[in-house]
Amino acid sequence: MSKTFLITGVSTGLGLAIARRALAAGHRVAGTVRTEQHAAAFQALDPDRARAFILDLSDADRIDPTVRAAEAELGPIEVLVANAGYGLEGTFEESSMADLRRQFEVNVFGTVATVKAVLPGMRERRDGHIFVITSMGGHTTFPGLAFYEGSKHALEGITDTLAQEVTQFGVRVTAVAPGAFKTDWAGRSLVRAPRSIADYDALFDPIRTRRQALAGQGIGDPDRAGDAILTLLDAEKPPVHILLGSDALRLVTAGRQRVQDDFDAWRKLSRSTDSTEGGVTVA
Repeated sequence: MSKTFLITGVSTGLGLAIARRALAAGHRVAGTVRTEQHAAAFQALDPDRARAFILDLSDADRIDPTVRAAEAELGPIEVLVANAGYGLEGTFEESSMADLRRQFEVNVFGTVATVKAVLPGMRERRDGHIFVITSMGGHTTFPGLAFYEGSKHALEGITDTLAQEVTQFGVRVTAVAPGAFKTDWAGRSLVRAPRSIADYDALFDPIRTRRQALAGQGIGDPDRAGDAILTLLDAEKPPVHILLGSDALRLVTAGRQRVQDDFDAWRKLSRSTDSTEGGVTVA
């Protein structure tokens, strides 16, 4: 059955691929872009069922009106794919507080505001599916991406909690964590903090060089990611968390094992902090 999608960030990459797949499957798609040129290109994909809306997620006051405009054009939003965002590369010490605020303003606050704009309608209709595109960096970490991965860890936590709250209303929520895909994420879309501290050269210079050289060559196929979203949409019991890509599966599994190893090694100390008089535990 045809549904109305809202997909943020459909100019390029995963957002555009998901939108194309949804249109090909007969759905209606409202997509957000940042320029008139991208708006025209997106609407040309399907003049009847594709509508573009110019939106910068850092402009919080424009998010709700944009959602209302999309619903006026295509009908109530039944599927949200909160995809828009960007990456910031830089060591923790060399990245500024302004960098951090901007990263969270777009990736976290903008995404959350978009979800909040569509959620009341879904709750009232007792139906809907919210997809939040996070990252394998929302489950594990890599040097030079502290602020970006922090924003994606935040989204994973928020999404998990949201899913527990709204399942009673028939609203499904899925955090989608991609690995490296053939997109421009690590190319022109990645903001790179300037280098200034020589102590990090040996660790970080090879990482930055490799990331630049391999931009756009990830193992992931964006079109197949679009197909995966449609598969999840049709699933009777979709997951709250899913990884996309064999690299994401491998790296996140290894990263989580490192965390588990710490927990296991220090289990005795963890238990030692309980009160000798007992007390209640978190449910």
